[in-house]
Amino acid sequence: MNADAVVLDVDGVLVDVADSYRRAIVESVAHVYDDTIAKADVQEFKDAGGFNNDWELTDAAALYVLARREGLALSVETFTDRIAATGGGLSGAETVVLDSLDPAERERVMSAWDSGRLRDIFQQLYLGPDLYRELEGGEPDADVAAGYIHDEPVLVERATLETLGERYDVGVLTGRPGAEADIALDRVGLDLPADHRFTMDDWEAGKPDPDALVTLAERFDADSVAFVGDTLDDVHTAVNASEADPSRTYHGVGVFSGGLGGEDGRRKFERAGASAVVDSVNDLPALLDDATDRPEPRDGAD
Repeated sequence: MNADAVVLDVDGVLVDVADSYRRAIVESVAHVYDDTIAKADVQEFKDAGGFNNDWELTDAAALYVLARREGLALSVETFTDRIAATGGGLSGAETVVLDSLDPAERERVMSAWDSGRLRDIFQQLYLGPDLYRELEGGEPDADVAAGYIHDEPVLVERATLETLGERYDVGVLTGRPGAEADIALDRVGLDLPADHRFTMDDWEAGKPDPDALVTLAERFDADSVAFVGDTLDDVHTAVNASEADPSRTYHGVGVFSGGLGGEDGRRKFERAGASAVVDSVNDLPALLDDATDRPEPRDGAD
């Protein structure tokens, strides 16, 4: 695989979010509704597509819990398969719930569903009291000693970032809000110019919309871009960029350091259109390192 620019996702690629974002999804629903999904079920929602935004995934998980109270007899796997069949995302989850319940049941579910409260609790759990006050500007009311944001082990090695920065233009494309992206990038030691990254604050559509990835390719004046992510939506973003911008080559590279793994995960990545699948972002330099056709170091590369 040849590339002259590398774009990295953050969650599940640079830092491990199993005990932060994914934990906050599960526990936010439990806090508000005294019932929730299993942490392993989060991946089922991710695989359905359209859940790059973890606040929306939390909303969808809450819808499932509330619908189950009203007699919904679908397993999480079947529920998320139906979400995928309706186009994915939160709107897909709403459609499945509304199609599965009678009018009175639907009314009770939608009346109990409180997206604003779920988001607020999510941020309190994830950020912890001090960062919540600083970033959200409110006074927390959940009993949280420390935010889950502090439980994000670094996945990328410093040597990997140095190698990539020497050989390629490097960018970041993440669904995190900007302030939370700053915290993660500071933790891993990746310092990028503002125009080399896209966060939730910069890009309303979110993955798998290709516009942000295409914009980064244009800014790098790159002929070929490798986009590295841990979800199927990440790979779909690269595939969609190839369709939107046929003048360039976009490689979607799936990594197993998020929620997908094993042969089943490899098949899912490949069916989504991945050009390659690796265990970790630290395998990326070797994947891109073709001794006969390695890109020369680019002037001003980050």
